[in-house]
Amino acid sequence: MSLQEEIIQQLGVKPSIDPQEEIRRSVDFLKRYLKKHPFLKTFVLGISGGQDSTLAGRLAQLAMEEMRAETGDASYQFIAVRLPYGVQADEADAQKALAFIQPDVSLVVNIKESADEMVRAVEATGTEVSDFNKGNIKARSRMIAQYALAGARSGAVIGTDHAAENITGFFTKFGDGGADILPLFRLNKRQGKQLLKSLGADPALYEKIPTADLEEEKPGIADEVALGVTYNEIDDYLEGKQVSPEAQATIEKWWYKGQHKRHLPITVFDHFWE
Repeated sequence: MSLQEEIIQQLGVKPSIDPQEEIRRSVDFLKRYLKKHPFLKTFVLGISGGQDSTLAGRLAQLAMEEMRAETGDASYQFIAVRLPYGVQADEADAQKALAFIQPDVSLVVNIKESADEMVRAVEATGTEVSDFNKGNIKARSRMIAQYALAGARSGAVIGTDHAAENITGFFTKFGDGGADILPLFRLNKRQGKQLLKSLGADPALYEKIPTADLEEEKPGIADEVALGVTYNEIDDYLEGKQVSPEAQATIEKWWYKGQHKRHLPITVFDHFWE
């Protein structure tokens, strides 16, 4: 088995999908999780205005609406939370996403003060915190806020990890990578677009250039620029298609580099890293 085949198998990507079938699969998956854990009454998800959180948010909202209809229990709620660092440059996109998602509850937790304070606390030791490192602190501050809300509201945290993000490890370990349940896992970027289109989303919500926007020295830097490979190339690779040798080498380099992010902390019984 080639590395490409191994990755496709591990991430569960199909070469083509039926969007309605995959919507149903994700919604049912979220509902099964709630039914298995009756003490859980909410899902919490940070909404950035990008494709992934928009899709995961709408799927979570649909799951909660169905749970309320099936059980008569009004306490089943989806909580969408904006997590800006100060004033987000793309706030208008986030508001468009929220209008599409129509969450039961919409909250805002501004993480600027807590993230800045953590940077100051670390720098007080004489340790310099780089812009990149601070970006990861922002992502982890958002994770803390989501778990605080989930802990206070009998909830679980939804993550937005999907195949095109997972393969490159393009997420912060214990930041946006910290979650309880991943309804988009198995989908690549273009398949996520197909689901949003099928759900009736405004094309602006899935045609936006993807960006993590964590680095202040590189504001709004596109994912594809940071990765050195396009999402079309990543998606083609994940669908079993042939890509250029350069794209393949870049994708597989990221796969190996991000291996540690796909595992719980390493124990003496783990050998993947050796």
